[in-house]
Amino acid sequence: MNKKEAKANRKNIAVNKLKSLGDMILEDVEKNQVPSIRVPSRGTSNIVYDDEKRYYVLGDRYGRRSLGNVKQIKKLAQMVYIANFCKGLMETGKTATLREMYYVSEGWDIDFGDQQESNIVGEDLEVTLGMTREDLGLMPEEDGASVYGKLKVMEGDVEIDAMRSGKSGYTIPPSIDEVDFVEHDVKRVIAVETMGMFHRLVQENAYKKFDTLIVGLKGQAARATRRFLKRVNEELHLPVYICNDGDPWGFHIAMVIISGSAKLAHVNHELATPDARFLGVTASDIINYDLPTDPLKDIDVLRLKELLKDPRYKDEQWKMEIKKMMKIGKKAEQQSFSKYGLEYVVDTYLPQKLEQME
Repeated sequence: MNKKEAKANRKNIAVNKLKSLGDMILEDVEKNQVPSIRVPSRGTSNIVYDDEKRYYVLGDRYGRRSLGNVKQIKKLAQMVYIANFCKGLMETGKTATLREMYYVSEGWDIDFGDQQESNIVGEDLEVTLGMTREDLGLMPEEDGASVYGKLKVMEGDVEIDAMRSGKSGYTIPPSIDEVDFVEHDVKRVIAVETMGMFHRLVQENAYKKFDTLIVGLKGQAARATRRFLKRVNEELHLPVYICNDGDPWGFHIAMVIISGSAKLAHVNHELATPDARFLGVTASDIINYDLPTDPLKDIDVLRLKELLKDPRYKDEQWKMEIKKMMKIGKKAEQQSFSKYGLEYVVDTYLPQKLEQME
Protein backbone atom coordinates (compact mmCIF):
# COMPACT_ATOMS: atom_id res chain seq x y z
CA MET A 1 0.00 0.00 0.00
CA ASN A 2 1.52 3.35 -1.08
CA LYS A 3 1.30 6.56 0.94
CA LYS A 4 -1.73 7.83 -0.98
CA GLU A 5 -3.65 4.60 -0.43
CA ALA A 6 -2.63 4.50 3.23
CA LYS A 7 -3.88 8.07 3.71
CA ALA A 8 -7.23 7.21 2.09
CA ASN A 9 -7.50 4.10 4.24
CA ARG A 10 -6.84 6.03 7.47
CA LYS A 11 -9.41 8.61 6.41
CA ASN A 12 -12.03 5.92 5.79
CA ILE A 13 -11.29 4.32 9.15
CA ALA A 14 -11.64 7.70 10.87
CA VAL A 15 -14.98 8.44 9.20
CA ASN A 16 -16.32 4.99 10.03
CA LYS A 17 -15.29 5.26 13.67
CA LEU A 18 -16.88 8.69 13.97
CA LYS A 19 -20.11 7.39 12.42
CA SER A 20 -20.06 4.35 14.72
CA LEU A 21 -19.81 6.63 17.72
CA GLY A 22 -22.98 8.42 16.64
CA ASP A 23 -24.71 5.15 15.80
CA MET A 24 -24.09 3.81 19.32
CA ILE A 25 -25.80 6.84 20.82
CA LEU A 26 -28.75 6.54 18.43
CA GLU A 27 -29.12 2.85 19.21
CA ASP A 28 -29.34 3.62 22.94
CA VAL A 29 -32.06 6.22 22.24
CA GLU A 30 -34.03 3.81 20.04
CA LYS A 31 -33.88 1.19 22.81
CA ASN A 32 -35.04 3.74 25.38
CA GLN A 33 -31.70 3.41 27.13
CA VAL A 34 -29.64 6.26 28.57
CA PRO A 35 -26.91 7.03 25.96
CA SER A 36 -23.38 6.53 27.16
CA ILE A 37 -19.89 6.26 25.71
CA ARG A 38 -17.07 4.13 27.06
CA VAL A 39 -13.91 6.25 27.43
CA PRO A 40 -10.49 4.76 28.31
CA SER A 41 -9.19 6.24 31.56
CA ARG A 42 -6.26 8.64 31.24
CA GLY A 43 -5.77 8.86 34.99
CA THR A 44 -2.28 8.29 36.38
CA SER A 45 -3.31 4.91 37.80
CA ASN A 46 -4.06 3.70 34.24
CA ILE A 47 -0.81 4.91 32.67
CA VAL A 48 1.75 2.11 32.65
CA TYR A 49 5.36 1.96 31.49
CA ASP A 50 5.70 -1.03 29.17
CA ASP A 51 9.19 -2.51 29.59
CA GLU A 52 8.98 -4.43 26.34
CA LYS A 53 7.78 -1.52 24.21
CA ARG A 54 9.91 0.96 26.21
CA TYR A 55 7.28 3.66 26.43
CA TYR A 56 4.14 4.58 28.39
CA VAL A 57 0.87 2.93 27.38
CA LEU A 58 -2.70 3.08 28.67
CA GLY A 59 -3.94 0.29 30.85
CA ASP A 60 -7.29 -1.46 30.40
CA ARG A 61 -9.41 0.71 32.70
CA TYR A 62 -12.42 2.47 31.24
CA GLY A 63 -15.03 4.90 32.43
CA ARG A 64 -18.47 5.72 31.09
CA ARG A 65 -19.63 9.15 30.03
CA SER A 66 -23.40 9.02 30.39
CA LEU A 67 -26.36 11.35 29.88
CA GLY A 68 -27.76 9.76 33.01
CA ASN A 69 -25.12 11.56 35.08
CA VAL A 70 -25.75 15.29 35.43
CA LYS A 71 -22.02 15.97 35.84
CA GLN A 72 -21.22 14.20 32.55
CA ILE A 73 -23.94 15.58 30.27
CA LYS A 74 -21.91 18.60 29.13
CA LYS A 75 -18.74 16.59 28.52
CA LEU A 76 -20.61 14.02 26.46
CA ALA A 77 -22.32 16.74 24.43
CA GLN A 78 -18.99 18.46 23.82
CA MET A 79 -17.46 15.22 22.57
CA VAL A 80 -20.37 14.63 20.18
CA TYR A 81 -20.05 18.15 18.77
CA ILE A 82 -16.31 17.73 18.21
CA ALA A 83 -16.87 14.30 16.64
CA ASN A 84 -19.41 15.79 14.23
CA PHE A 85 -17.01 18.65 13.43
CA CYS A 86 -14.22 16.15 12.68
CA LYS A 87 -16.56 14.07 10.52
CA GLY A 88 -17.24 17.19 8.45
CA LEU A 89 -13.52 17.79 8.06
CA MET A 90 -12.96 14.23 6.91
CA GLU A 91 -15.81 14.28 4.40
CA THR A 92 -14.68 17.59 2.85
CA GLY A 93 -10.97 16.78 2.86
CA LYS A 94 -10.18 19.75 5.10
CA THR A 95 -8.20 20.23 8.28
CA ALA A 96 -8.54 22.75 11.11
CA THR A 97 -6.22 23.92 13.84
CA LEU A 98 -7.21 23.39 17.45
CA ARG A 99 -7.55 27.16 17.77
CA GLU A 100 -9.90 27.31 14.78
CA MET A 101 -12.04 24.54 16.25
CA TYR A 102 -12.31 26.47 19.50
CA TYR A 103 -13.56 29.57 17.68
CA VAL A 104 -15.95 27.50 15.56
CA SER A 105 -17.39 26.10 18.79
CA GLU A 106 -18.53 29.63 19.68
CA GLY A 107 -21.40 28.99 17.25
CA TRP A 108 -22.39 25.65 18.80
CA ASP A 109 -25.18 25.11 21.31
CA ILE A 110 -22.61 23.78 23.75
CA ASP A 111 -19.71 25.97 24.88
CA PHE A 112 -16.17 25.55 26.16
CA GLY A 113 -14.77 27.68 28.95
CA ASP A 114 -11.49 28.13 27.07
CA GLN A 115 -9.35 26.43 24.44
CA GLN A 116 -7.69 24.23 27.02
CA GLU A 117 -11.07 22.65 27.74
CA SER A 118 -11.77 22.01 24.05
CA ASN A 119 -8.27 20.55 23.65
CA ILE A 120 -8.87 18.11 26.51
CA VAL A 121 -12.22 16.96 25.11
CA GLY A 122 -10.50 16.53 21.73
CA GLU A 123 -7.96 14.26 23.43
CA ASP A 124 -10.84 12.32 25.01
CA LEU A 125 -12.24 11.73 21.52
CA GLU A 126 -8.79 10.75 20.29
CA VAL A 127 -8.34 8.10 22.97
CA THR A 128 -11.96 6.86 22.65
CA LEU A 129 -11.59 6.21 18.93
CA GLY A 130 -8.01 4.95 19.16
CA MET A 131 -6.84 7.45 16.53
CA THR A 132 -4.63 10.53 16.60
CA ARG A 133 -6.15 13.99 16.36
CA GLU A 134 -4.25 14.44 13.09
CA ASP A 135 -6.17 11.44 11.73
CA LEU A 136 -9.33 13.34 12.62
CA GLY A 137 -8.25 16.49 10.79
CA LEU A 138 -7.21 18.48 13.86
CA MET A 139 -3.82 20.19 13.73
CA PRO A 140 -1.79 22.17 16.27
CA GLU A 141 -0.95 25.81 15.66
CA GLU A 142 2.78 25.32 15.56
CA ASP A 143 4.84 23.64 12.87
CA GLY A 144 7.43 21.10 13.83
CA ALA A 145 11.21 21.32 13.86
CA SER A 146 13.64 22.52 11.23
CA VAL A 147 15.56 19.86 9.29
CA TYR A 148 18.75 20.42 7.33
CA GLY A 149 20.69 17.86 5.30
CA LYS A 150 20.57 15.57 2.30
CA LEU A 151 16.90 14.64 2.37
CA LYS A 152 14.21 15.12 -0.27
CA VAL A 153 10.54 14.82 0.57
CA MET A 154 7.31 15.03 -1.40
CA GLU A 155 4.46 17.14 -0.03
CA GLY A 156 1.52 16.61 -2.35
CA ASP A 157 2.92 17.29 -5.82
CA VAL A 158 5.85 19.38 -4.58
CA GLU A 159 9.33 17.94 -4.03
CA ILE A 160 11.29 19.73 -1.30
CA ASP A 161 15.04 19.50 -0.75
CA ALA A 162 16.00 20.04 2.89
CA MET A 163 19.32 21.49 1.74
CA ARG A 164 17.80 23.98 -0.66
CA SER A 165 15.23 25.46 1.66
CA GLY A 166 17.56 28.15 3.00
CA LYS A 167 19.77 27.90 6.05
CA SER A 168 16.69 27.30 8.22
CA GLY A 169 16.09 24.04 6.38
CA TYR A 170 12.85 22.16 5.83
CA THR A 171 10.06 22.78 8.34
CA ILE A 172 8.22 19.64 9.44
CA PRO A 173 4.47 20.16 8.86
CA PRO A 174 1.76 18.99 11.29
CA SER A 175 0.60 16.57 8.56
CA ILE A 176 3.96 14.76 8.47
CA ASP A 177 2.29 11.38 7.88
CA GLU A 178 1.16 12.63 4.47
CA VAL A 179 4.76 13.41 3.46
CA ASP A 180 6.75 10.89 1.42
CA PHE A 181 10.49 10.42 1.83
CA VAL A 182 11.84 10.54 -1.72
CA GLU A 183 15.56 10.02 -1.16
CA HIS A 184 18.33 10.68 1.33
CA ASP A 185 22.10 10.44 1.57
CA VAL A 186 22.76 10.47 5.32
CA LYS A 187 23.81 7.92 7.92
CA ARG A 188 22.28 9.38 11.06
CA VAL A 189 20.11 12.10 12.60
CA ILE A 190 21.32 14.57 15.23
CA ALA A 191 18.51 16.45 16.97
CA VAL A 192 19.42 19.49 19.07
CA GLU A 193 17.27 21.28 21.62
CA THR A 194 17.94 24.89 20.67
CA MET A 195 17.79 26.71 17.36
CA GLY A 196 21.03 28.43 18.30
CA MET A 197 22.81 25.07 18.21
CA PHE A 198 20.93 24.09 15.05
CA HIS A 199 22.24 27.15 13.21
CA ARG A 200 25.75 26.56 14.61
CA LEU A 201 25.80 23.00 13.22
CA VAL A 202 24.49 24.21 9.86
CA GLN A 203 27.11 26.97 9.65
CA GLU A 204 29.90 24.57 10.56
CA ASN A 205 28.74 22.06 7.90
CA ALA A 206 28.03 19.34 10.45
CA TYR A 207 25.60 17.76 7.95
CA LYS A 208 28.56 17.04 5.67
CA LYS A 209 31.12 16.12 8.31
CA PHE A 210 28.85 13.59 10.04
CA ASP A 211 26.67 12.53 7.07
CA THR A 212 23.71 13.62 9.16
CA LEU A 213 20.36 15.30 9.16
CA ILE A 214 20.35 18.17 11.64
CA VAL A 215 17.06 18.69 13.45
CA GLY A 216 16.36 21.81 15.54
CA LEU A 217 13.77 20.76 18.11
CA LYS A 218 12.79 24.29 19.22
CA GLY A 219 12.62 23.16 22.84
CA GLN A 220 10.02 20.53 23.72
CA ALA A 221 9.49 18.63 20.48
CA ALA A 222 6.09 19.03 18.83
CA ARG A 223 4.11 15.90 18.02
CA ALA A 224 4.93 16.27 14.32
CA THR A 225 8.64 16.43 15.16
CA ARG A 226 8.47 13.29 17.26
CA ARG A 227 6.55 11.53 14.49
CA PHE A 228 9.19 12.61 11.95
CA LEU A 229 12.01 11.24 14.11
CA LYS A 230 10.17 7.95 14.56
CA ARG A 231 9.56 7.65 10.83
CA VAL A 232 13.16 8.35 9.74
CA ASN A 233 14.35 5.87 12.37
CA GLU A 234 11.98 3.09 11.31
CA GLU A 235 11.46 3.74 7.59
CA LEU A 236 14.93 5.03 6.63
CA HIS A 237 16.75 2.98 9.32
CA LEU A 238 18.67 6.01 10.55
CA PRO A 239 20.01 6.11 14.13
CA VAL A 240 18.72 9.13 16.04
CA TYR A 241 20.88 11.05 18.52
CA ILE A 242 19.59 13.81 20.79
CA CYS A 243 21.82 16.61 22.06
CA ASN A 244 20.15 18.82 24.68
CA ASP A 245 21.08 21.16 27.49
CA GLY A 246 22.68 19.52 30.49
CA ASP A 247 19.85 20.03 32.97
CA PRO A 248 16.78 18.04 34.08
CA TRP A 249 14.57 19.81 31.56
CA GLY A 250 16.90 18.91 28.68
CA PHE A 251 16.92 15.31 29.91
CA HIS A 252 13.11 15.32 29.93
CA ILE A 253 12.84 16.73 26.40
CA ALA A 254 15.09 13.94 25.17
CA MET A 255 13.24 11.22 27.09
CA VAL A 256 9.86 12.29 25.73
CA ILE A 257 11.28 11.66 22.24
CA ILE A 258 12.72 8.31 23.31
CA SER A 259 10.00 6.85 25.54
CA GLY A 260 7.00 9.12 25.10
CA SER A 261 5.06 11.06 27.70
CA ALA A 262 2.52 9.95 30.27
CA LYS A 263 0.04 12.53 29.01
CA LEU A 264 0.05 11.01 25.51
CA ALA A 265 0.20 7.35 26.56
CA HIS A 266 -2.64 6.61 24.13
CA VAL A 267 -0.56 7.66 21.07
CA ASN A 268 3.02 6.92 22.15
CA HIS A 269 3.07 4.00 19.73
CA GLU A 270 2.94 6.63 16.96
CA LEU A 271 5.42 9.05 18.53
CA ALA A 272 8.08 7.37 20.66
CA THR A 273 11.47 6.35 19.23
CA PRO A 274 12.81 3.87 21.80
CA ASP A 275 16.07 3.32 19.92
CA ALA A 276 16.96 7.04 19.92
CA ARG A 277 19.97 7.81 22.13
CA PHE A 278 20.93 10.75 24.31
CA LEU A 279 24.15 12.29 23.01
CA GLY A 280 24.57 15.02 25.61
CA VAL A 281 25.11 17.39 27.42
CA THR A 282 25.66 15.14 30.45
CA ALA A 283 26.99 15.83 33.94
CA SER A 284 30.11 13.95 32.87
CA ASP A 285 30.50 16.35 29.95
CA ILE A 286 30.31 19.29 32.35
CA ILE A 287 33.25 17.84 34.28
CA ASN A 288 35.30 16.40 31.40
CA TYR A 289 35.06 19.51 29.23
CA ASP A 290 35.20 21.98 32.13
CA LEU A 291 32.13 23.77 30.82
CA PRO A 292 30.77 27.10 32.07
CA THR A 293 27.86 26.32 34.38
CA ASP A 294 25.01 27.68 36.44
CA PRO A 295 24.17 26.36 39.90
CA LEU A 296 21.21 24.03 40.18
CA LYS A 297 18.13 25.70 41.61
CA ASP A 298 15.89 24.01 44.17
CA ILE A 299 13.37 23.27 41.41
CA ASP A 300 16.13 21.62 39.35
CA VAL A 301 17.12 19.35 42.24
CA LEU A 302 13.48 18.45 42.85
CA ARG A 303 13.05 17.57 39.20
CA LEU A 304 16.20 15.43 39.17
CA LYS A 305 14.87 13.48 42.16
CA GLU A 306 11.62 12.94 40.26
CA LEU A 307 13.55 11.61 37.27
CA LEU A 308 15.27 9.03 39.46
CA LYS A 309 11.84 7.60 40.31
CA ASP A 310 10.66 7.65 36.69
CA PRO A 311 10.78 4.17 35.05
CA ARG A 312 12.01 5.74 31.81
CA TYR A 313 15.32 6.53 33.53
CA LYS A 314 15.93 3.10 35.02
CA ASP A 315 19.04 2.54 32.87
CA GLU A 316 22.16 2.67 35.05
CA GLN A 317 23.84 5.23 32.79
CA TRP A 318 20.93 7.62 33.25
CA LYS A 319 20.90 7.11 37.00
CA MET A 320 24.64 7.74 37.21
CA GLU A 321 24.40 11.01 35.25
CA ILE A 322 21.44 12.27 37.27
CA LYS A 323 23.16 11.50 40.58
CA LYS A 324 26.39 13.06 39.35
CA MET A 325 24.57 16.26 38.40
CA MET A 326 23.02 16.43 41.85
CA LYS A 327 26.45 15.87 43.42
CA ILE A 328 28.21 18.65 41.48
CA GLY A 329 25.18 20.92 41.81
CA LYS A 330 25.68 22.39 38.35
CA LYS A 331 23.99 22.52 34.95
CA ALA A 332 25.18 23.70 31.52
CA GLU A 333 23.72 24.77 28.19
CA GLN A 334 24.65 23.40 24.77
CA GLN A 335 26.16 26.73 23.78
CA SER A 336 28.63 26.55 26.69
CA PHE A 337 31.06 24.74 24.39
CA SER A 338 31.59 28.13 22.72
CA LYS A 339 34.08 28.75 25.54
CA TYR A 340 36.56 26.96 23.29
CA GLY A 341 35.47 28.66 20.05
CA LEU A 342 32.46 28.50 17.74
CA GLU A 343 33.85 25.50 15.84
CA TYR A 344 34.62 23.38 18.93
CA VAL A 345 31.32 21.53 19.17
CA VAL A 346 31.63 20.26 15.57
CA ASP A 347 35.41 19.84 15.43
CA THR A 348 35.92 18.21 18.82
CA TYR A 349 32.89 17.46 20.98
CA LEU A 350 30.55 15.70 18.54
CA PRO A 351 33.32 13.55 16.92
CA GLN A 352 34.42 12.36 20.35
CA LYS A 353 30.90 11.62 21.59
CA LEU A 354 29.81 9.87 18.39
CA GLU A 355 32.94 7.71 18.44
CA GLN A 356 32.16 6.68 22.02
CA MET A 357 28.57 5.81 21.17
CA GLU A 358 29.07 4.13 17.82
